[in-house]
Amino acid sequence: MKEKETKRDKFVRLAEARTNKIIDMLQLLSNCSNSNVYDYTQQDVDKIFNAIDAEVKEAKKKFSKIESKKSTRFTLD
Repeated sequence: MKEKETKRDKFVRLAEARTNKIIDMLQLLSNCSNSNVYDYTQQDVDKIFNAIDAEVKEAKKKFSKIESKKSTRFTLD
């Protein structure tokens, strides 16, 4: 008989998988830094990391139980 997953077990399972997915995506994003293959400006880079930083702050607020009001998608345009 299968044991019922606790709320803690579920959190650990999902948080680990989702955190690793984010890390993988950041590593893929860093591949775009190859200027022999891609053309970008410092302004592009600043916009990308400002968007990522803002989203990290919003996620942290949710864990701190602070109300979040942002939910927009990122675009360089």
